[in-house]
Parts: sequence; C-alpha cells; structure tokens
Amino acid sequence: MTTLELTALLTLLTLAALVLNLPFGYFRVKARKFSVKWFLYIHLPIPVIFLLRNMAGLGYKFIPLMIIGAVAGQLIGGKLNRKGP
Repeated sequence: MTTLELTALLTLLTLAALVLNLPFGYFRVKARKFSVKWFLYIHLPIPVIFLLRNMAGLGYKFIPLMIIGAVAGQLIGGKLNRKGP
C-alpha cells in the first residue's frame, strides 16, 4: 500500500468513526451521567470501528487516530444536542 493510499484510508476511517459517533454523542448528552444508556452511547460504536479497522487491514498503531475521530464525533454530536430546540 502506498503512502497516498494509506493516508486516504486513514482519513476515510477516521471520518467514519467521527460520523458514526455523532448520533451517539447527540443522545449521550441528555442521558443521566454514568447510567446504562450513557455507558451504551459511549461504547456501542467501538465494535463497529474495530471491525472497520480490521477489515481495512490496519494494525494497532492506528487505534489512537480512530479514538480521536470517535471522541470528536461524541463531542460534536453532544454540542449539536445542546444547541437544539
């Protein structure tokens, strides 16, 4: 895999992690902190991101990048819900 292909794949997977976490962050904000719903809204997207990373053939050294995308999605989704009606 060339550097350009790897960069494109990493960008795509990081954006996928971000977009996947947007709705979960949106709903997490209104859930009671440390409740079952709150816990699930944070952790349910993780297996999907794991599967995407493994299907792409990426190793463990790319996990921090996926975490950054997931956390960004949670935060952006949460901000969208706070500004809502």
